[in-house]
Amino acid sequence: MNGGNENKYLECGKIINTHGVKGGIKIESWCDSPETLAELTEIYFKKGNSFEKRKVISSTVMKRHVMAYVEGVTDIDSAAALKETVIYADRDDIPLDDGDYFIIDLVGLPVIDVDSGVEYGKVSDVFNTGASDIYTVKTPDGERMIPAVPEFIIEIDTERGIFVRPIEGMFD
Repeated sequence: MNGGNENKYLECGKIINTHGVKGGIKIESWCDSPETLAELTEIYFKKGNSFEKRKVISSTVMKRHVMAYVEGVTDIDSAAALKETVIYADRDDIPLDDGDYFIIDLVGLPVIDVDSGVEYGKVSDVFNTGASDIYTVKTPDGERMIPAVPEFIIEIDTERGIFVRPIEGMFD
C-alpha cells in the first residue's frame, strides 16, 4: 500500500510567521510533539511534484511552536515569503517506537472484526484527545469513532488492515 515515493515525505508543520530579522521562521508543529520537529536536521519544501531539501541550521521549541533557521533563508523578507508554507520531513528521519505509525499509513486501511472477519469500513482520520488516538471509521452507515487502545485494537497491519474487537454498539 505504501510503495514508491508517494508517502516518502510527510507533512510535519506550517510556517506561520517570521522570528527576528535574520531569517528565523516560526513553525506550527503537526508532529506528535514540537520536539520531534525541532530535532530534524533537514526539512523539505514541496515545489510542484518534487521536494526541495533545506538544511536546518538551528531550531528550538518555544511553547508549542518551533523557531528555526533554515539554509537559504537569511533575512526577514525571505522568511516572510515562506509564511503559510507547509513543510515536510523524510519519513526515514522520524524515528518510530514499536507500535507507532504515521497517520498517513493508517488512513484508508480497512477496519476488520478480528473474530468474525466483518469489515466495518475504512479509517478516514486519526486525531488525539490527549488520552489516546481516536480512529474515525467511515462505514456504510456513517462515521464511527474507535479509541486506539489495546482493548479494541488487536492488530495493525499496514498491508492488510486494522483488526478490532469492538464492544456492542460500537459499529451498530
